[in-house]
Amino acid sequence: MVLFPVLMIFFFTSLMDDGLPTDMPVGVVDLDNTTTSRSLTRKLDGFQMSKVVARYPSVTEARRAIQRNEIYGFLYIPKGTTEKLISSRQPKISYYYTYTTMAAGSMLMKDMKTVSTLGSAGLGQATMRAKGLTNAQIQTLLQPINVDLHQIANPWSSYNIYLSTMMVPGIIMLFILLISAYSLGTELKFATSKDWIERADGNIIVALLGKFLPQTVIWLAVVYGYEWYVFYHLGFPHLGSPWMLVLLGLIQVLAAQGFGIFAFGLMPSLRMSMSICSLWAVLSISMAGSAFPVMGMDGALQSLSWLFPLRHYWMMYQTCVFNGFPLIEAWFHFIALAAFMLLPWLVVKKIKNAMLTYVYIP
Repeated sequence: MVLFPVLMIFFFTSLMDDGLPTDMPVGVVDLDNTTTSRSLTRKLDGFQMSKVVARYPSVTEARRAIQRNEIYGFLYIPKGTTEKLISSRQPKISYYYTYTTMAAGSMLMKDMKTVSTLGSAGLGQATMRAKGLTNAQIQTLLQPINVDLHQIANPWSSYNIYLSTMMVPGIIMLFILLISAYSLGTELKFATSKDWIERADGNIIVALLGKFLPQTVIWLAVVYGYEWYVFYHLGFPHLGSPWMLVLLGLIQVLAAQGFGIFAFGLMPSLRMSMSICSLWAVLSISMAGSAFPVMGMDGALQSLSWLFPLRHYWMMYQTCVFNGFPLIEAWFHFIALAAFMLLPWLVVKKIKNAMLTYVYIP
């Protein structure tokens, strides 16, 4: 309950400590081999995310290097590129990249596209300057529309900020679900269930509160420790009030515990209830909507996403903490998490009956 969540917190936040991957290997097929083509290669190597690690004599060799996972992409500069540039005959520069690893492929595609644009712009700038045009005129001709980019809430495009804040709470909720179902299932497994109910004078509500309140305190310590570490020590952006973090951590723990207890009540078996919890928690990481937006999924999956506590946690986090909107903007997700907290009320009688009458079957 403590060691593995803490190790997992440090693992994910340190894994993406740089925010974005840097020095990803790319190759170059330079059949032109001129000053201009070599300048393009140097520019590509100068980007933060790209590192030219090899030059290949042909496209075939570069393609095989991608298939051997030696590079993520390569820039192909055909023979005669500089000559066509000078004579304004619009040469074609190609770039190839793998999408097996989507993050690496999309980032390198952006770098190679940029360096291809810079090649023609650099030559055009030199030509127009030779014709006597001013810098302002050159800028207008080369870039008639100037893009003023403002990335809201995460201007650094840090993977750590928008992935760790979903993956870490999701895995903490996985631990909470499993431990909740395990705590009840072991009462049956070790034949202590009747004694447990007797110690609570036959009141299943008192028995559940006595079992899960200490766990709640431990989980809250883990969750609040995680929030302090990422939002105050690592400096992750949080526009919302600190009290919103407190509320979010509390409702996250209680909703996960509620679902874990409900899963056991639905199927009073140690093995089956833990299987349900693990399946639901793992699926929730995909259904939360951080890696792939829920609005882009099929209609059936969009409806199914409402049944995952992590989905509602993520929506509350990005609305009230990440972007700083008031809680009223995420009221439906708050109500949904509150409903997960109340799920055990539907199965308390079944849990009591299982503890008193069921026989553990391995």
